[in-house]
Amino acid sequence: MSDISLEIRNAIFAKFNTDERFTNDQIFAELQNTNKIEKSLTIDDMEQYFANLCDAGIMRNIAQNFTTQWFKLFDPLEKVTCPACKAEIPVNKSEEKNCPLCNAAI
Repeated sequence: MSDISLEIRNAIFAKFNTDERFTNDQIFAELQNTNKIEKSLTIDDMEQYFANLCDAGIMRNIAQNFTTQWFKLFDPLEKVTCPACKAEIPVNKSEEKNCPLCNAAI
């Protein structure tokens, strides 16, 4: 998992860990406002990371309008500490139980 994917997970956990919908634009703005991503990145650069989180079963795309995508979580995220690398990772209950950073069992 890239640092950007982890930062997206953290932003979702902190702001959108509910049954409500959210957009890629909201996450992108949150990451920019908290300086979690480089200022040179655009919303188009982020598309692959959102697609990967959908592929991982964390969230689903429920609508799209040009570059804005609306998402909903399948399940709420919970922070789990990896016993190997000690990272706190937001995961959902249906996700594979391996650390996305070091691949250790969690």
